[in-house]
Amino acid sequence: MQPIEHNNAGTFPEPDHVHQRRTMIETAYSHRLVHDRTALRSSLERASTTPFWLDHPDRPRPRATLSESITSDLVIVGGGYCGLWTALIAKERDPSRRVVVLEANSIGYAASGRNGGFVEASLTHGEANGELHFAKEMPTLGRLAAENFAAFADTLVRYGIDAEYEAEPTLTVATEPHQVPELREASENGGGEFLEPDDLAPFGTSALYRAGLLTREGNALVHPAKLAWGLARAAEQLGVEIHEHTHVRKLERTRSGVIAQTWRGSVTAKSVALATNGFPSLLKRLQLFTVPIYDYVLMTEPLSNDQLEAIGWTERNGITDSSREFHYYRKSADNRILFGGYDAVYHRGGTITAEHDQRPETFERLADHFFSTFPQLSGIRFTHRWGGMIDMSTQLAAFHGATRDRRIAYSAGYTGLGVCATRFGAETMLDFLEGRDTDRTGLSMSRRLPIPIPPEPLANPLIQTMRTAVAKSDANEGKDGVLLKAAALFGVGFDS
Repeated sequence: MQPIEHNNAGTFPEPDHVHQRRTMIETAYSHRLVHDRTALRSSLERASTTPFWLDHPDRPRPRATLSESITSDLVIVGGGYCGLWTALIAKERDPSRRVVVLEANSIGYAASGRNGGFVEASLTHGEANGELHFAKEMPTLGRLAAENFAAFADTLVRYGIDAEYEAEPTLTVATEPHQVPELREASENGGGEFLEPDDLAPFGTSALYRAGLLTREGNALVHPAKLAWGLARAAEQLGVEIHEHTHVRKLERTRSGVIAQTWRGSVTAKSVALATNGFPSLLKRLQLFTVPIYDYVLMTEPLSNDQLEAIGWTERNGITDSSREFHYYRKSADNRILFGGYDAVYHRGGTITAEHDQRPETFERLADHFFSTFPQLSGIRFTHRWGGMIDMSTQLAAFHGATRDRRIAYSAGYTGLGVCATRFGAETMLDFLEGRDTDRTGLSMSRRLPIPIPPEPLANPLIQTMRTAVAKSDANEGKDGVLLKAAALFGVGFDS
């Protein structure tokens, strides 16, 4: 099968011939490029490598590094969403409590400032994954998820956090024939409104879309970095102390608490909350339960109303497709399109470095998929291209817990669905640290750890093999091969 021809101008014309259209649809979301590589590179050549959300004039000035030894009631390691929610809620529960946050880089630097800004109520990475791992608890998890989602929005209002919150639906589209009945069945089971191709406008139209499922409940959008910055400001207003560029080297137990040792100082605290995402846990026994997976994103230049009308996307909803190697996209406040996903890359050795944030082959593939989805946007350019690490667990959902003496609590493994769920993780950690037995601490995700991931040198070949199996499943009408079926029997999930 030959890729679509490109014109001499290096732009991406919309094919008119029926056979060309069919070819584009069949090859659009593959690992093979459909469009001319030179033209794709031209669309990317001036893109900033700084994440769009962090490339903002309101980015706060750096906070002081911890350079002395202090005491605290609670020390939180990690200044992303999970750590910030923990700090804020800890002060709400007990205003007299001294709370210190230690962040190795800057607030929102990692996944919290790089994600797509999709706010989803689910605590289980979707209904199907929840049924696989937590079937008996799904009614409780559904109730807790709805309460957490409502509390998330209420907090933004209560503290005046301008995170560009938009209570907008998500459109899930079918790009393959076998996905259509799956969306129809989800709609019949109360999962949203099923839309035929002719009904997709104004939520987004493309020749690749065969149907859609519009889900209005439990979905919203935010500006990720402004959310992190706003949570930090709100926490500081309540008296939380935040230190940036303060790397915690190790934890030391004492008779009365725990000492968090940094390079230039320390915090002696009664309790510790670990909110370090995919970075190596300070509890060694947890280091085999997440792996760092890199996700990549493009952001276009602002689009005109005419351009948005041309692609039938004039509402403010987000969009995702139904494949396991899936894409997600949404509009920014100034009508840029963020387009990410598909590639989920594990770098050999589980290394986490700034160099991994840039991956030219993935950016070219994403640009190729973007112009296959919306050929009407021929000639536009991308202003930002970036990547970042997410923490994948084998259950594709977060796990929470604490040491036996409940001095140290942890929450990790969000697998790309942490914008809202991290608030739940924060409450669960605080329940543990306060000695409270609640619905949250009684859940399986709070009482047992996921299946561990083997260390290197086994991790890399295993993950690459499973990634190939996921791609084959997508190419085989969503039918899992023997490997994925066997993994599911052992409670191991894989997704892009």
